[in-house]
Amino acid sequence: MATQTYPGTVGGGSIVNKTAAATFIPEIWSDEVIAAYQKNLKMSPLVKKMSMTGKKGDLIHVPKPIRGSASAKVQDTAVNIQANVEGELTIAVDRHFEYSRFIEDIVEVQALTSLRQFYTEDAGYQLAVQVDTDLMNCATGFGDGTRVVAPSSASDWTNSNSYEFVNAAGLALFGTGTAGAFNDEGFRTAIKILDDADVPMDNRCLVVPPAARKDIMGIERYVSSDFVGGRGVESGLIGNLYGVDIYVSSNAPTLTTGVRGCVFFHKDAIVHAEQMSVRSQTQYKQEYLSTLYTADTLYGIETYRPEAGLILAVSDA
Repeated sequence: MATQTYPGTVGGGSIVNKTAAATFIPEIWSDEVIAAYQKNLKMSPLVKKMSMTGKKGDLIHVPKPIRGSASAKVQDTAVNIQANVEGELTIAVDRHFEYSRFIEDIVEVQALTSLRQFYTEDAGYQLAVQVDTDLMNCATGFGDGTRVVAPSSASDWTNSNSYEFVNAAGLALFGTGTAGAFNDEGFRTAIKILDDADVPMDNRCLVVPPAARKDIMGIERYVSSDFVGGRGVESGLIGNLYGVDIYVSSNAPTLTTGVRGCVFFHKDAIVHAEQMSVRSQTQYKQEYLSTLYTADTLYGIETYRPEAGLILAVSDA
């Protein structure tokens, strides 16, 4: 999407004039942006969420307790004390994104209300897309990988927990062949990988691109009443298989040309630390006889439990 530095020019199209705008009331702008933002978020409700609203600082320290082990109790001896080997995850709150519109006074007086809804929904949608994209990019840190902030090549997605579906059914390590269609045997193998890693069975979910949804719709057992459960589609939820909620998102990552990524993870695999949820502000600019409307959000993201997530490459055909 093309952008332009404030204040922009009328000819450049960045200032909303009487031919392309709506009536804007600050309170309505704020409520509608927040509603659209929450409606379009898919990843954030599925990951570990930390609200830092009102708290100061640009770093968040999150404890990472290490599991202990059971010890046999020997008669007449003291109990065994678990070693204190807790770790810590540091999250930088450095993701600050905004969406702004510049509205002329004549628009406030003459425009229809329908375009106001378009702009407020677009603001919420674009901010939600950015948050979801950042959270999906945390999958680069699964397994033994190191999180890549802005992945741009297949190598950024390659780690010990990245696999690809193969057309002969099943999974192979990502990059060893050609990614094929989503298949049942491959998904069951992915479930086993998380089971072997002792990842809890509850709060698991799978986010797939539209191409994988097409494959799923072609597998008979996946479109049965047991899969859809009689539930309507909500926030991208299309069904439940083997106890895993399945979501579809057009924001699923592109791993390489013609290959998209399915993100299969437990809630604790990724953390979303929100220091400022969507905020809406207005400021009148007398020199332009216009009002500047801005919505922004501030947050941090990080891979929390790298062993609790998988990247599953699938053909985008």
